Amino acid sequence: MAKFFKYSGLVAILMFSFYYTEKTALFVKSKTPLMQEINKQSNKLNTKSVNAIIDNNYIIPGINGLEVDVSKSYVSMKKLGSYNEYYMVFNEITPKISLENNKDKIINQGNNLKNGISLIIEDNKEIVNYFINKKIKTNILINYNEFNKNSFLEQINNDIDNFNKLDKLFIKHSLSNKLCLVNNNNIDLCKDSNYYLIEPTYILNNNNLANIKSKIKSGVIILIKNDVSIDNINLLLEQIKYRDLTIMPLSKLISEHNSK
Repeated sequence: MAKFFKYSGLVAILMFSFYYTEKTALFVKSKTPLMQEINKQSNKLNTKSVNAIIDNNYIIPGINGLEVDVSKSYVSMKKLGSYNEYYMVFNEITPKISLENNKDKIINQGNNLKNGISLIIEDNKEIVNYFINKKIKTNILINYNEFNKNSFLEQINNDIDNFNKLDKLFIKHSLSNKLCLVNNNNIDLCKDSNYYLIEPTYILNNNNLANIKSKIKSGVIILIKNDVSIDNINLLLEQIKYRDLTIMPLSKLISEHNSK
């Protein structure tokens, strides 16, 4: 019993020693000019998370907050010997109301703080080639036989009969974005597969361009039907450019990741 208390005492002393040493090191570190500058700047760089907005069965994704990891930032900059914001290390803070906890809801708009817009096209070769030649990364609806592991465009699983087979192809080639353009035939399948449920904000055809152009704003998702002419697509792109919006893949538009 005496030996037990003896060893317990030694363990306690060692633990206290480690704790005291760590606290002392932190205190000394906090007094260095570099750490003081990191603490000062972190108050300006920290950003609050933005909650997702839920309206009945629909959701607009939120955005993660950012919080400076002071210790890791210090280690990162200590090698330089001076403060440099480029080497600041951040931790992402998930919003209280997040898309990730509400994947049964349907996304019909991205967060407008992204200053972006997403376009989805059907498998019309003329339209597909147009966007590839323009180097504009839109999304394309595909079936199993249309899968292309080297596709420039971001592909969306649109095959009800071969949904799982196509999903496995996406996973195999590290292209799984879990995006599903929902309709009455596939919504349950997409929910069961834990996909993000997408519904376009607007559907563009050859007869409603003027109406769609007037409604373009950050966050919208536009499905471009097969019958839309290249001339009308050009006019759509001009309007997007005029609004100073960036066309981005749907996976990026709906992501709550903060890319600061």
